[in-house]
Amino acid sequence: MRLTDFWDRMRRQFGERYAESVAKDYVLAELGGRTVEQALADGKAPKEVWRAVVATFDVPPALR
Repeated sequence: MRLTDFWDRMRRQFGERYAESVAKDYVLAELGGRTVEQALADGKAPKEVWRAVVATFDVPPALR
């Protein structure tokens, strides 16, 4: 998954503004206690980060 695809899915799931807030502020246990932004900055693959988002939030099957 490309980073642009990741952000497209985040925006479709949470909305334009809230996606950024979730990425910046929400700590995910599946990411080792990091936020989405931290995990991506640490070099975690967007696909792995997206899987953590899916595991944490109620993401519809069409976006999984």
